[in-house]
Amino acid sequence: MKLEMKDQPGQLVAALKPISAVGGNIIAVIHQREATTPVEGLDVQIVLELPEGRLDSLLELLREQGVSVVRIGEERLLYECTLIMIGHLMHTDISDTVDRIDRTGSAEVTELSLVMPAINSPSSARITIRSTTRTEMKKAIRILREVAREKELLIIEPLEGA
Repeated sequence: MKLEMKDQPGQLVAALKPISAVGGNIIAVIHQREATTPVEGLDVQIVLELPEGRLDSLLELLREQGVSVVRIGEERLLYECTLIMIGHLMHTDISDTVDRIDRTGSAEVTELSLVMPAINSPSSARITIRSTTRTEMKKAIRILREVAREKELLIIEPLEGA
């Protein structure tokens, strides 16, 4: 799990306490002070074991502590959905689109294949999203639909069941 938190005393403890509270076992913590995020925060990677069904509780407790879950290891992302996006993807900042999904902490874009026929022509992308639960997959797809409305993109969904 990759976390992002404020660069302030006590923040690492605030991130670790919820893991214990849900019965998790911390295997390793990777914390490098020189690796700062764009908003003067810190990235921390944690390897942990959780009892089944406790991930959602952990994510909620981390959010309450002001800790952002940036990424969850692939072994936890059990549900997958592939969609097609069509429109001016590069001009509307494809990285912003991906970031909005990844910031949920329980869903992320795991594959992105982009075709750009010409600078002023619409492009298309095959995007694969993986999530921790079906509910989180639905949430990620809702986010993608909202982004598509804002950026005037067409979404074709799904190519396979989530």
